[in-house]
Amino acid sequence: MNEKKTFSEEELRAIDVHTLLPQQEPFVMIGVLTCFDEVRTVSETTIKQDNIFVDEGCFSASGLIENIAQTCAARIGLVNKYVNQQGIQLGVIGAVKNLEVKKLPRVGQTITTTVDVVQEIFGMTLASATVACEGETLVTTQIKIAVKDGE
Repeated sequence: MNEKKTFSEEELRAIDVHTLLPQQEPFVMIGVLTCFDEVRTVSETTIKQDNIFVDEGCFSASGLIENIAQTCAARIGLVNKYVNQQGIQLGVIGAVKNLEVKKLPRVGQTITTTVDVVQEIFGMTLASATVACEGETLVTTQIKIAVKDGE
């Protein structure tokens, strides 16, 4: 991907993530983007009680994985829409490796998800990811996302 375009945090926060993702409500698991550069993408998400991945007041491990995958998808969507001026692409999780869930966030808490691209090749993105809340690391993992051409 050619990510030479830069965005301020204010510009990123103003972008409706729904325009970057193939998913729509109630399956959108990220709130806003706060950082984007050649390697790193960061999203923030406040956990809401009505989220389909909330169970007994906590955001589930499955929801956290989907949050990470959607942070990757928002990165790809941002590049496609604002840099390459293309449509949104559908992606699928190809693999999740070395997943460590230390703690689940609770309803009302805001999580920060950081995705660092390790490698991109032939429509595959390998990234390392961290989810943190209130200065504490909740999740670390590596994720592989496969992307196919959009509409």
